[in-house]
Amino acid sequence: MDRSVYSSPPLSRVVVSGGTHGNELAGVCLVREWLRGDSAPCLERSSFTAQPLLSNPRATEQSVRYVSADLNRCFKTHTLSAPPSPSDPYELVRARELDSLLGPKGSEGAVDFICDLHNTTANMGACLILYSLSDYFCLHILHYLQTRMQSAPVYCVVFDEPPSEAYSLDTIGKRGMALEVGPLPHSLVRADILSQMSEGVKLILDFIDLFNRGTVFPPCEVEVYRKLEGLDFPRDPQSGELSGTVHPERQDRDFRGLTTVLGPWGPLTSS
Repeated sequence: MDRSVYSSPPLSRVVVSGGTHGNELAGVCLVREWLRGDSAPCLERSSFTAQPLLSNPRATEQSVRYVSADLNRCFKTHTLSAPPSPSDPYELVRARELDSLLGPKGSEGAVDFICDLHNTTANMGACLILYSLSDYFCLHILHYLQTRMQSAPVYCVVFDEPPSEAYSLDTIGKRGMALEVGPLPHSLVRADILSQMSEGVKLILDFIDLFNRGTVFPPCEVEVYRKLEGLDFPRDPQSGELSGTVHPERQDRDFRGLTTVLGPWGPLTSS
């Protein structure tokens, strides 16, 4: 049990990105609205204004997950720093552009916070995806959402990876997270999922604003999920084609596995 007070400077450079996967349309729709100026005031707070970003324009135009390679797997440090080649896929070129715009990753010049918006076909509600079990700032955001979000349950998955091996767009920033909302079929939009994502973004930005203005967030504990292993569907050994599907007793029963309870730890405030 750690009752220390955790503090850090206020955040000023905040980015909300969508379209990292071009067929996950809730984030695409929100970012496009903000870039047009529609509903843009929802990004404005008294202590900062978040900047919207469409992260994979080509995939978004084609409504596909990616054009040549998964953009959300291109942000490991060694991938970003590898010598460019004319044969590099579009998404790797775009990843380096984003790293130059928002980073460089791991530097003092990187933006303070990135929230990257995703959808999933799984029944995940609103799920925050983090890379560290000791990122107290983001874990306090999780607690804030879990106690305030009305439109969907809030879960969290933590991949405990060193920063250099963290591969997603949000890891360019000094801090960041993915907000993944579902279930939503690819290349479609549902009003309820769009509303859930919008509420999640609002609460995250509300938290940052309160933090910037000196709010002391009290000690808390949260429940998170950790990846134990990956299991593929059964496949035909000759063709590699799928030979099975999710059993009815497991379908839509996401977040029924092992969890980890973190905390209680001390309060959080800006320095």
